[in-house]
Amino acid sequence: MANTAAKLNDLNPYLHGAYAPVQEEITASKLNVKGEIPRDFAGAYYRNGPNPYLPPQGLHHWFDGDGMLHAIHFEDGKAEYRNRYIHSADFEAERAGRLAKAGIFEPAHSNGSTTVYKDTANTDIVMHGGELMALWYISGQPVRLDARTLETVRSENFAGSLPKNVSAHSKVDLQTGEFVFFDYALYEPWYSLGVVDQQNKLTHFTQVELPGPRLPHDMAITENYAILMDLPIVFTEQGLKHKVWTIHQDESLSTRFGVMPRTGDGSEIKWFEFEPCYIYHVINAWEEGDNVVMYCCKMVENGLDLPKQYGPYAPMVNVLALRAVVCKWTMNMKTGECSEQQMDDAISEFPVVNLGYTGRRTRYSYNVSIADTETQLFDGVYKYDLGDGSHSKHGFGDNVYGSEPAFAPRLGATAEDDGYLITFVTDVTSGRSSALILDAQNITDEPLAEIEIPQRVPLGFHGTWANAAEFA
Repeated sequence: MANTAAKLNDLNPYLHGAYAPVQEEITASKLNVKGEIPRDFAGAYYRNGPNPYLPPQGLHHWFDGDGMLHAIHFEDGKAEYRNRYIHSADFEAERAGRLAKAGIFEPAHSNGSTTVYKDTANTDIVMHGGELMALWYISGQPVRLDARTLETVRSENFAGSLPKNVSAHSKVDLQTGEFVFFDYALYEPWYSLGVVDQQNKLTHFTQVELPGPRLPHDMAITENYAILMDLPIVFTEQGLKHKVWTIHQDESLSTRFGVMPRTGDGSEIKWFEFEPCYIYHVINAWEEGDNVVMYCCKMVENGLDLPKQYGPYAPMVNVLALRAVVCKWTMNMKTGECSEQQMDDAISEFPVVNLGYTGRRTRYSYNVSIADTETQLFDGVYKYDLGDGSHSKHGFGDNVYGSEPAFAPRLGATAEDDGYLITFVTDVTSGRSSALILDAQNITDEPLAEIEIPQRVPLGFHGTWANAAEFA
């Protein structure tokens, strides 16, 4: 069995090279710096991602890896790096040899748990109430972590009031301190929406009925509304019957966005219908009079042949080769009229904005540029002007690939883009990683600083920025 698993894993590109896990947890403060770290910002950049603690047994999906958080903390022109495993309940159970759940290549098993697959907390990372929360894409238990040390604090259930789970890409409104979250069940036809205040109290919760089970990935908020997605990529009939991860596009379904008051009842949701598409990640949303405006990265055909050299992993590799373009959707809450507009044809994904503007009108978005390769590689970052769809690009260089960036506002910032863009990058030839600091107002310039990281940062998922003033 072990030999068979090893042979299968040899074919899995997401276990090797720049994706291969690192085993050591380190803290490093004496870092080599090329250039100069600005002194007019303070806080930390965090990046979540999969990092298997134990050698995978059987088929292993990239999304199954245990969560590991990488962070670089900045203060007074100095930097400190550290990485730590995220100790979800399932991570601890597996280390103790008593985990009864597998990854998404296996049939789902509830075993009395709120999740049906191994909950790794490896997808998203947000700052709320002075602590970090690591979130999982299939909906799981949030994991609280210390923002400075990255040590796991607890699994979060909001003082016992969380009805079930929280999905990745739930949102924090920095202007109210609220955490607005959504949840869904893989094999049941509903959504739920909740609000947790800055003191970590669940202040609102409601459920939204759906025509059938759905597989959403993201949501959006505005100052007054939440936007949920009903998308046409769903489980096949066999997938639903046997509870296995086999999905397809249902040709009978359109794409629908449901807009509802952030503290409203699920029955108040207003649905807007559009041409079928799938959306992984929202850029931002806001209100303009009676209109709700939302920008997202809309998936288009990837145009790539099935990479059969990866054997049973070929479909996974094909699906993970993301191809998306920036689009704008406008929905009028009074008339019900709606429209869709493609802003640009450049392929980009993993968008971020100045988090202080979440749910409010935003001019700029920072999206990774995706290389035309078989596996998911980010070869640079675009700065988009959402008003006209124009963009400028900072390329990372030959054989250098990065992470989802984060925007760090300058202390005393006077404009939305007054600050810095930070990301981890890795040279896949040498295996060396570093953190880049870019001037967000002049993104095409050379990095203000390149900080050498004393171990490789595996390519992974989502990042965020937290100001030092937000730390508990």
